[in-house]
Parts: sequence; structure tokens; C-alpha cells
Amino acid sequence: MKILVHPSYFPSIATFAAIAQHQVVWETYDNFQKQTYRNRCYISTDKGKHMLNIPIKHVGGKEGRQKYADVVMENSYNWKKEHWRTLETAYRTSPFFEFYEDDLKPLFTGPDESLFNFNLKTILTIADCIGIKVPDERTDHYEVTPKNLIDARFLVDAKKEKNWEMEPYPQVFEERHNFIPNLSVLDLLFNEGTNTLAYLKSLSLDLNHA
Repeated sequence: MKILVHPSYFPSIATFAAIAQHQVVWETYDNFQKQTYRNRCYISTDKGKHMLNIPIKHVGGKEGRQKYADVVMENSYNWKKEHWRTLETAYRTSPFFEFYEDDLKPLFTGPDESLFNFNLKTILTIADCIGIKVPDERTDHYEVTPKNLIDARFLVDAKKEKNWEMEPYPQVFEERHNFIPNLSVLDLLFNEGTNTLAYLKSLSLDLNHA
């Protein structure tokens, strides 16, 4: 059965495992909510778990609530340059950073405005790196209880994150901070490289009872 998922910023390992294991339909008609993976991801740095946050343009007044698909990124300062510099510092010594650098660096340049479309672009880029195709099927209306789909929209909620059982893999700063599970798929990619897809496929995800 297909799963219903939000496109998020370089998704967590659990989210990307769901994408790798199922046919995906993208939720397009929900409202944007703060403090979710819609505009943030987590990586590992020398100081531990670190958040990369995409600033967005907030709509004021009665228009304070907006559709996720309508959210525009705040590009008045160069957050892309900042994010890429942080990734370079954190992962330059990882086994596969240089292997994927040329594929990923272009994402951190250019005039992207739509958060939704940019997140899809990060997902498609990772999918290309690991050798899978991700469909572009999208919802055409909002359903509280979707029919004929597994509702995996909860994966975007950083506050209600499930403690997935994940087999540890070597991380750059593991000796300093121990293994940190379910970071952005970028952490897995830079550390595991060509083994990334096998790792994602091996994860046991009970999305129906999460």
C-alpha cells in the first residue's frame, strides 16, 4: 500500500527508509506547522546533535496560517551558504563526503523560494545518490483520515518522534558523543555511502502502529 508523507528538509533516516521501502504520495494540502522537519534537519557535529533550520517568511495578521505548499523561504541572508559550511566542517573527514560533494553542493546555491519544492529537490537528489526513483504523486485535497493510504505524516513531527530501533553505524564524532540515531539521511550517506540503501531497506518500520 502507498504511504502519505510530507516532503521534509533532507529527511530523517526513518523517513527516508519509509520512502525507500514504499510507493510515496506527497501531502500537498496541509497547513504549515512550526517545529517540524518541514524546515529543519539534524546532523552530528563536534558539539553533538545540531539543527540546520531553513528560515521562512511568516505571514502576519489573519493570514498567519498558510498552506505548506505556499511557504516561501527567507533568503534575505545566505542560509544556504551557512548550512553548506556547517556540513563541510562536520563531514569533511567522513568516508563519503567527497564522493557525494558534487551532487549535493549545487542545492546550496541558486534562488529557490518554495520550501515544499526545495525539500522535494533535496529528496530527489539523495534518491539519485543511492539509486532509487521517487514518484511525484501528490494529494489534490486534504483528508484527516486518508483512504487507501498508510498515513505516515507523523514522521514530520519532531516533537512526537518515535524511538526507532536502528543498528549503529560508524559516525564521525562517535567517540565523543556515542552513536546518535535517526539524524538526517545526510549523516548516513556521508558515513555509509554505497551501503546507504541497504541500511534503509533493512530498517523495520511499523508505520501502521507508530
